[in-house]
Amino acid sequence: MAGFRIGRGRDNNRTPQQPPRQQPYGSQQAPQAPAPYGQQPYAPQQWPQQAAPGGHGEPEYFDPHGGHAGQGQGQGQGYGYGHPPVQGAGGPSDSPGYTQAFAIGEDPYPYNQGATYQAGAAQAAAPTGPRLPWKELIRGIVTRPGPTFLQMRDYAVWGPALIVTFLYGLLAVFGLDDTRKDVINATLSKAVPIVLSAGVAFVICGLVLGAVTHTLARQLGGDGSWQPTVGLSMLVMSLTDVPRLLFAMFLGGDNMLVQILGWATWVAAGALFTSLISKSHDLPWPKALGASAIQLIALLSIIKLGTI
Repeated sequence: MAGFRIGRGRDNNRTPQQPPRQQPYGSQQAPQAPAPYGQQPYAPQQWPQQAAPGGHGEPEYFDPHGGHAGQGQGQGQGYGYGHPPVQGAGGPSDSPGYTQAFAIGEDPYPYNQGATYQAGAAQAAAPTGPRLPWKELIRGIVTRPGPTFLQMRDYAVWGPALIVTFLYGLLAVFGLDDTRKDVINATLSKAVPIVLSAGVAFVICGLVLGAVTHTLARQLGGDGSWQPTVGLSMLVMSLTDVPRLLFAMFLGGDNMLVQILGWATWVAAGALFTSLISKSHDLPWPKALGASAIQLIALLSIIKLGTI
């Protein structure tokens, strides 16, 4: 009682004593000076853990189901001790409590969700082989057109296209009745310019018609390149008319056999043009046929019927 009275009777006017300063949770000593970046400013309670690969003193990530997820290296590799990783929608890194690092400029999403669909962007068939030599190219257009057009869809064929079309133009003069008579009856000095001009004219005609076909194919949603399209269309235009031209040079353009061959080769040209545009521009056959319609009509009027 004496001690109690002494304690209560003395210093009654003294300022109330401040409560003791609390220590941070898990620490047994006063706070220290701020530590450098990457180190913990306080001495935390030591948790039993294994050394994780990577940096030192970095923060830990805890498994939401218990245990430690390893040091925070952002690799998404640390899993809880004795606890299997939680498989999210995209693997462990998509689950809560797991992290994954990405390089600068890398898309963190596996799929480009903002990309819009383009014709042939996802289903476009890549070339199935190297560039074909000119002999195999010409043989392939006749014997196996589909695989040939698919293999050459990204290769320019200007050399074979210009040479074959020019040679075809030189011979096409003799397939037209009126022009053949003019060339045969003319002197050599006059006949050579006529034949050469016809070859150049057919080359220009093939370039223009091929460009028109390519433009229509792009308007209909195609994604092919213009050089392979124009070059291959020139080859198709010239090669498909060779059977009719061989008979027309000797029998004349008005012969019944020549007329039948003309219509048959025109239908074959339509099939080859459709296959060409379908393979090179990744279009269904109705659109491919529509893209080549103008070129087919022009060939029918200029070559097959000779009305222009």
